[in-house]
Amino acid sequence: MEALKHECGVAMICLRKPLEFYKEKYGSYTYALDRLYLLMEKQHNRGQEAAGIGVVKLSTPPGHEYVYRERALGTGAIDEIFATVAESLPKNINSLPAADVAAMEPFIGDIYMGHLRYSTTGRSGLQYTHPFLRRNNWRSRALMLCGNFNMTNVDEIFDDVVASGQHPRIFSDTVLLLDQVGNALDKENHRLYRLYRDTYRDPELARRIEDGLDMGRVLEGVAPLWDGGYAICGATGSGSAFVLRDPRGIRPAFYYADDEVVVVASERPVIQTVFNVLCEDVKELEPGCAMLMDPSGNLEIRRVLPMEANARCSFERIYFSRGSDADIYCERKRLGANVVPALLDMVCNRFDSTVFSFIPNTAEVAFIGMIEELNRHLDNDRSAEIARLAERGSLSRGVLDEILERKVRVEKIAIKDIKLRTFIAEGSSRNDLATHVYDVTYGCVRTGKDTLVVIDDSIVRGTTLKQSILRILDRLMPARIIVVSSSPQVRYPDYYGIDMPRMEELAAFRAVISLLESTGRSSLIDEAYAEAVRNLELPPKEQSNAVKMLYAPFTDEEIAARMARMLTPDDIHARVDILFQSLEGLHEAVPGCPGDWYFSGDYPTPGGVRMVNRAFVDYYTRRK
Repeated sequence: MEALKHECGVAMICLRKPLEFYKEKYGSYTYALDRLYLLMEKQHNRGQEAAGIGVVKLSTPPGHEYVYRERALGTGAIDEIFATVAESLPKNINSLPAADVAAMEPFIGDIYMGHLRYSTTGRSGLQYTHPFLRRNNWRSRALMLCGNFNMTNVDEIFDDVVASGQHPRIFSDTVLLLDQVGNALDKENHRLYRLYRDTYRDPELARRIEDGLDMGRVLEGVAPLWDGGYAICGATGSGSAFVLRDPRGIRPAFYYADDEVVVVASERPVIQTVFNVLCEDVKELEPGCAMLMDPSGNLEIRRVLPMEANARCSFERIYFSRGSDADIYCERKRLGANVVPALLDMVCNRFDSTVFSFIPNTAEVAFIGMIEELNRHLDNDRSAEIARLAERGSLSRGVLDEILERKVRVEKIAIKDIKLRTFIAEGSSRNDLATHVYDVTYGCVRTGKDTLVVIDDSIVRGTTLKQSILRILDRLMPARIIVVSSSPQVRYPDYYGIDMPRMEELAAFRAVISLLESTGRSSLIDEAYAEAVRNLELPPKEQSNAVKMLYAPFTDEEIAARMARMLTPDDIHARVDILFQSLEGLHEAVPGCPGDWYFSGDYPTPGGVRMVNRAFVDYYTRRK
């Protein structure tokens, strides 16, 4: 319904054969470049603010560039980047000798890295667009970095970088990680220099250092300080590549390897499709592990950090990842099925006067699951009634036909028609234009009689619901509108890579503040502020989430009812109710991804708890 800005997406391809192999087998030197484009395009949903690619070339002679990078801003960034790259290559590239292409042509190399970005810090611009690059005349000290991450202890990382003697140019977690990993990379270079200096002389000494780099050791020296969710990709100019995933598995990372390539992406089906491989061939990188590859193409999966409690992101399954993943498709159907018992109570099992639909397009799979479960309930009801009537001897052909004719009324109510440009309009004029983003199917709902049920994947701010969706649905003149969310109430901001709004912009938070004020419990807001301030004086590991006390006096149903009241425009004729997925229903549907801090407030790391307390203090002081 309302687009959350997604986490970022990553893609990486490491070639394990000489360049001429791919030309002979696949017909083009751009084999890897073409597949990098596909990996990024098929993850376009993960970041439409900016994109960037980087390529490391291992055969470039001295005097020529060996790391290439191209970045662009905007929703068309991917196409812009690859158009620029295409222009830089000769038209007859596939007729050139492989040695010349490997040595001289830009963006045809050995390691390919791609990144799709949504800002998770509010900072935009090319200077914040991945990959980030640390240039150096020693290839083993040059470093390229990109990732899907957000660090919740940037202050500590900054202090560590400054304490090492460095002078960071920008206070950004990406830049600081580049500085921090770069410093550890320098130390690894020094270690190898001391190890080999008595045996080899330059330039052979430099080659030995390049081949001997242990990126696992580099990561082990810095990653224990990191607090957050991350899947970080990196490569040196000498051809050592790595991917590291956070120890709780908050951010996703999948890989595929054969004797030709090693591939990494944020989503499993993307790799399946682009490389035409089976689901079981694509592996999940285990939390806390690093995928390491040396310049010779040798692959190692090494545990860098101890695995901690599983906090894989459930929103990834509900909303972010492509529904073409086999497991995610089933989970989203189950999310739709799990709301049915509560939904049937709300409509009093009246299938004859209820129309079921969904908000395009992301809720369609949950809608399928909901309808399948409704049909199962209806079948059970019909079967029980037939058995009852047969027992009494009162089952006539007419009665049987009437029972069998009962159906779940399914309609495609909302049709996303066009992407309207409302940037000129302001205020009520803009809201009026927004109501025309969808067309509705007239004639499917009986005026003043039917209940219209529509399912969506989530309700975050609620602005789209209030400004357009409810008005659009009200055109059909139902007696009642029930908006079903396949996810629970989003009560807390995320701090691990999802760009969620500020606390006061969350519809559930606004609703609970309204309930506290209207029920004479405003003092609890002051108490929560005092508790948050007290917590912020404690070490991060000793803090607790003070905001949770605001929700404690109320049931989920009371908060949902207040949200419905707040989000219903004054000019709506239908009664509006909102039904949310329960936390229990979420975890039953998505058992492998228990991370639910945006719903429950149970942040998986100390940094997340500290940031929510700080966010509430900021909200309170602004409010006052």
